[in-house]
Amino acid sequence: MRAAKARSAESGESLKTLLTRAVAAELDTHVARRNPNARVVLPLFGAAAGPRVRLSNADLERALADADVAALPLSVPPRTSGKPRRRGRSK
Repeated sequence: MRAAKARSAESGESLKTLLTRAVAAELDTHVARRNPNARVVLPLFGAAAGPRVRLSNADLERALADADVAALPLSVPPRTSGKPRRRGRSK
């Protein structure tokens, strides 16, 4: 993380921009190494002789978003400032 912060400072870009670019570059190289003619195997649901399931991109996006939300740990909402909260009566 220190090296990433130093690199972002040297290049004059934010840490978020540096990390986003690095992840995108890694994903692009992974895709380039894969055989473009390779057959993709998708999981099957239900019986082959059963009714066909038709999903739209919106259905898939919604299902993936719901799964992401379900995977989040239950937590207290983030505070908006770095100052500790004081408990008790206010003046």
